[in-house]
Amino acid sequence: MRKEVRISGFGGQGIVLAGYLLGKALALYEGYEAVMTQSYGPEARGGASSANVVLADRPIDYPFVQTADAFVALSQEAYTKYRDRTTAEALVIHDADLVTLSEGDGSYGVPATRIAEQLGRRIIANVVMLGAFSELSGMVSKASLILALESTVKEKTIPLNLEALESGWSFAHELERIS
Repeated sequence: MRKEVRISGFGGQGIVLAGYLLGKALALYEGYEAVMTQSYGPEARGGASSANVVLADRPIDYPFVQTADAFVALSQEAYTKYRDRTTAEALVIHDADLVTLSEGDGSYGVPATRIAEQLGRRIIANVVMLGAFSELSGMVSKASLILALESTVKEKTIPLNLEALESGWSFAHELERIS
């Protein structure tokens, strides 16, 4: 088994951290082989950014995402750039307030940025989206993401990040696919 996941958006959204947390949860707490690569533009904020995670039940011989089995888009530019680089049956999740879909594109819309703002910090939209990804994909458990968060982020930010993860997971639990 080999799965490829691409999380993308723009600089400042915590895309690389989201990929790191996903990879850590998969490798340390789920028992998979996992590798994460990242790509971002030269801009400090606002440029394109992506985190690519490959997970497998055997050693990974090629660590790059070619055709994603799961794709998370937190910006319109990311959606436009990477949507066609997914498998036909890929799980696609987008920020419902920041991404306009192509007509007829089946995708799950999660208002991650809005949920994060309601929790008090726009910057945790990445963790909201990880919670939704956990529920919708079944690739990683919420418990493993909690462990990854608790061992990665600053101690003072753990409660807010856990609330963001739970909010995304709960939202996705109630979500219906857009077609």
